[in-house]
Amino acid sequence: VYVVESGGGLVQAGGSLRLSCAASGNTLAKNAMGWFRQAPGKGREFVATMNWSGSRIEYADSVKGRFTISRDNGRNTLYLQMSSLKPEDTAVYYCTAKIGMVPSSDELDYEYWGQGTQVTVSS
Repeated sequence: VYVVESGGGLVQAGGSLRLSCAASGNTLAKNAMGWFRQAPGKGREFVATMNWSGSRIEYADSVKGRFTISRDNGRNTLYLQMSSLKPEDTAVYYCTAKIGMVPSSDELDYEYWGQGTQVTVSS
């Protein structure tokens, strides 16, 4: 299974970006998937996660109300819509998938990781 992120870039504070994550190699339609991020000099932190149907979604407090996670199982694609971006959202954003169906905010629960996409928010 491979997951590849896209959609990162440079945006001004208050702006929006949508990240995409395409999965290949095997269908992930029933797997929980999520987003994490890593800012310069910091560890990787949880952003958002969801199960296959969208009935269970979790967000980090720092992004709640500003970011929206969604997925298109037919296209094997996960999304992260980011709005009202702040300079502190600057980080490399990673898409991830786990073998199980239950979403998790713990990065150790995830088996598949993308290479990451850079998001830079200027003030």
